[in-house]
Amino acid sequence: MSRIVAIVGRPNVGKSTFFNRLIGERVSIEDSTSGVTRDRIYGKSDWNGIEFSVIDTGGYVHGSDDSFESAIRDQVNLAIEEADVILFVLDVIDGITPYDEDMANVLRNCAKPVIAVANKADNNKRYLEASEFYSLGFEKIWPISAINGSGTGDLLDEIVTAFPDAIKEDTLPELPKFCIVGRPNAGKSSLLNALLGEERSIVTPIAGTTRDSIHSHYTMFGFDFLLIDTAGMRKRSNVNEDLEFYSYVRAMRAIESSDVCLLMIDAERGIESQDLSIFKMITDNNKGVVILINKWDLVEKETNTVKAFEANVRERLAPFRDLSIVFTSALTKQRIHKSIETAFDVYKNRTQRISTSKLNEVMLPILQATPPPMYKGKRMKVKYITQLPTHYPSFVFFCNLPQYVKEPYKRFVENQMRSIFKFSGVPIKIYFRQK
Repeated sequence: MSRIVAIVGRPNVGKSTFFNRLIGERVSIEDSTSGVTRDRIYGKSDWNGIEFSVIDTGGYVHGSDDSFESAIRDQVNLAIEEADVILFVLDVIDGITPYDEDMANVLRNCAKPVIAVANKADNNKRYLEASEFYSLGFEKIWPISAINGSGTGDLLDEIVTAFPDAIKEDTLPELPKFCIVGRPNAGKSSLLNALLGEERSIVTPIAGTTRDSIHSHYTMFGFDFLLIDTAGMRKRSNVNEDLEFYSYVRAMRAIESSDVCLLMIDAERGIESQDLSIFKMITDNNKGVVILINKWDLVEKETNTVKAFEANVRERLAPFRDLSIVFTSALTKQRIHKSIETAFDVYKNRTQRISTSKLNEVMLPILQATPPPMYKGKRMKVKYITQLPTHYPSFVFFCNLPQYVKEPYKRFVENQMRSIFKFSGVPIKIYFRQK
């Protein structure tokens, strides 16, 4: 299920600080100067097992001297349109300003759930002063301090309960969903048309022709699944048009709603930083992935061209190397059906269930033979293992000292599981917990 939270408000109320707290890392720039955030910034968060995406927006103002004001305001409106829940952030120290009233007028006419957040309430006096914001007409005000986390737990409880029960993508048939993603003009629409045998998507040499996500029901050659063509995902710094931002959010939502993503890379340009960003978005959402090297018919080839190209791609995508790479040409239809067969294999890998008895029978002897290094004279011992009931492969290892398990040993355990069970193309999660 796709869930998107948009953080909105006037400049310098602490939106970026709260965004960074939600996603657990410093991605948005935090500065006392108003207007620092101009692009929309995206991240993943979760609360009590419920995952959602977060959009940090620029400060919403009218009549300022900022030349970016109109563009920021338009894109805040688009974020509101695409979000499932809106967080309206206010500043307890400054109180209500005309900009807050302008934003409140916009949000009161919004059909989406709106949660009013009074930020910087980091002491009892400011906590009580937050009641001033009830005059803006919202049913409840949530006082928090984004800088130290006070009140954010209760706020997150409110956010996850505000998500709608049904989102439009979930009204689609219960079929495997394969999403074609990549940079603009990588050949995504050409692949869709080649597979369907019809001009379902418009294809031109102009990057960015596809603006929306297009769903097609594929029922040929014994396959039955939904194929989603998305708009090309540019670097955020290059997403200037309102329509492009709308397309970017739609593509992001399509990734979240899919089971397997076909990441298309232009063979003539090779793998670039934006491909890595899209790949990270796919793996952050725990989706299966197949790498398609498109336009392979246009590349001059020598004896080891394929091996060298594949080795470079795997090196750039490290440490996640356990994935399939298919060299295709949507124009000549070279290996396009191989890409679908591979996507189905990844789908099966992602949805497989491994019994607890099988996991313990296979993995416990390996862990006993190769335990992690002793820490402070103590040895970690795994008691038993089980697979969690998530939509992607995740496993919990119950042990006596989970706090002593470091990342290198987790990677060792993951590699052992990948060598025994079929998880090619699928991110897996491994947790060590106290028995």
